[in-house]
Amino acid sequence: MAETLHYNNPIFLNLNVLALMPDTPIKPENFFKTACYFEGSLILVAIILGWIADINPFEYLFFSENALLYGLLGTLPLFFMFLATDHMEYASVKQIRQILLDTLGPSLSRYKWADLFILATIAGVSEEVLFRGVIQPWMENLWGMTAGLIASNILFGLVHAVTPLYAVLATGVGIYLGLFLDYGGTRNLFTPIVIHAVYDFLAFLVIMKIYRKSHVEKTEKPDAQ
Repeated sequence: MAETLHYNNPIFLNLNVLALMPDTPIKPENFFKTACYFEGSLILVAIILGWIADINPFEYLFFSENALLYGLLGTLPLFFMFLATDHMEYASVKQIRQILLDTLGPSLSRYKWADLFILATIAGVSEEVLFRGVIQPWMENLWGMTAGLIASNILFGLVHAVTPLYAVLATGVGIYLGLFLDYGGTRNLFTPIVIHAVYDFLAFLVIMKIYRKSHVEKTEKPDAQ
């Protein structure tokens, strides 16, 4: 029987913003197209919410060499933290690690690095336009800069709540990305987009490599006599 993937996994948890995701299985061969469509649809959500809140989601999105550099450098702490979890033996961390491998591994392992780069870029752009381009400014307008930063990223954590610890970690990552929105003294959405996209891409590559390695080891392991 072909392996299937349900929507209740980390790559789709952001779609809980709409609370409209059916519990429909996705075959790994359809994962890339489906993930790109749904991630891309978040841009439409951002435009609609921006219209309601009178916020232009793209107002502070522009290219600059400094923003690109800040984004690339800002990716490193997150990626090193991701790599460090592979050496942690806490039950809650091992649970997250296993969920990532079980839910994303079968699908990611089917694709080339260029496909994963495209998916990571779409996810980085769409999620940052929604959360840092609309939701964070909206809450800042309502409650002030600090409260808006915290509240918007508690929401970011909640919609990534695959486990309680994952929700806490996602909230922290969201705050980190939110702080980089204004890093360097100029608000620029390009910086957190770069961090988010590059981090996702690197994480996808690691998950794919680990899954392929474990799958090869299982197939090469001789049957018990």
